[in-house]
Amino acid sequence: MPSSRFIAKLAGVILAVVSTISCGIRLPDTPHIMKVEHAGKTFVSISQKAQDPDVLVWIIAEKLHTGMVFPYDWLIESGFIPPAGFGSPKYVTLSWGDRTAYVEKGLHTPWKFFKALFLPTPSVMELIPIYYNVVDVCHHQRVLRKLVPRERGKYLADFLNDCSRMDADGRPIVCGTSSWGGGLLLESRHIYFVPRTCNVWTVQATDTLGCCINPWLAISADGLVKQAEKPNNGFEKVWSGD
Repeated sequence: MPSSRFIAKLAGVILAVVSTISCGIRLPDTPHIMKVEHAGKTFVSISQKAQDPDVLVWIIAEKLHTGMVFPYDWLIESGFIPPAGFGSPKYVTLSWGDRTAYVEKGLHTPWKFFKALFLPTPSVMELIPIYYNVVDVCHHQRVLRKLVPRERGKYLADFLNDCSRMDADGRPIVCGTSSWGGGLLLESRHIYFVPRTCNVWTVQATDTLGCCINPWLAISADGLVKQAEKPNNGFEKVWSGD
């Protein structure tokens, strides 16, 4: 018959094994309710508790046009108001520009091109969900990334909310579908004109994140990318495009 000492040792081994297994299983963080006030309305969303002090953001750049990509839960946590029923993607890409160019997927006549370039025109903000890695989805574009302090999100969210016209419920007004990716076009309250172009909008977005990019030297996508890669702005290129 086993001695009492043997039984005690066996019990200790079993307890240690159980303790090791339980410590190796990480339970999900308890979601918490985020309440966001905007235009006298309260919006409620459920998100995971923020742990990391810094957040990864991206600039995406085609030959002429730029936009930005952000973690969607960070935007919501920071106070960004999405259109109703948008869903819960991993990331979203946002950009801004002439409404006709976005709605009609380009400027297809000389008059429309002239009007967008030289006359004040209505604008939209494009909001596209991303469910995979940014480089995998935006492989045809140049991709730059940077870590920014989490608390910068509130300034970014204020800027993005201010870009949109809101409906009676305090939600952005949807006026069309995105040029790609199954997203939406949000009616903007700002006017598009040169030199206030899509790339200057990107400059303004980076300003809220603590960057310092000269908008006069960033009217072109190349001018913006060149400045974003400077040490004081800290974006690093992670993909050069196909």
